Amino acid sequence: MSPTKQSLLSTTTSFCNALASQSPPSTISSYFTTTSPSSIYIFEYGLPQLAPFLGRPFQGPSGLSEYFDLLSKHLSYENMRFSNFFADLESRKVSVRGEARFTWLSTGQSWDEIFTYVLEFDHDSKLVKYEVWADSGAAYLASQGLLDEVKSK
Repeated sequence: MSPTKQSLLSTTTSFCNALASQSPPSTISSYFTTTSPSSIYIFEYGLPQLAPFLGRPFQGPSGLSEYFDLLSKHLSYENMRFSNFFADLESRKVSVRGEARFTWLSTGQSWDEIFTYVLEFDHDSKLVKYEVWADSGAAYLASQGLLDEVKSK
């Protein structure tokens, strides 16, 4: 059965709420397809030289785990919230705008960020593709301990 616009928006809202509340990996992974796990694809846009989770595909269940493990190893976040949900039923995609305060753990440097997700779903309203557009420049500067200096100029 094909998903409805409402089911796509509902699943997206639940997924985003799980991320915002920093749910455990098992909860996050439950939103992804199990009928075709090899089709899981995660990509956060940016130069791969800037952060270990940027600019390369994470595929399948192992890629899903690796991506979120890398995020939790390098970043923390707070006050995550989402708005501007837009669903395209024909392509089974939802785009959403997010905001949060991120901290690079090894340097303790933080920044406020606006980011966008594009989520693609299978026929069961389960995630198969998770794309992220975010501020890779701020993440890189924070990882190098340079963000506070740049922000003070």
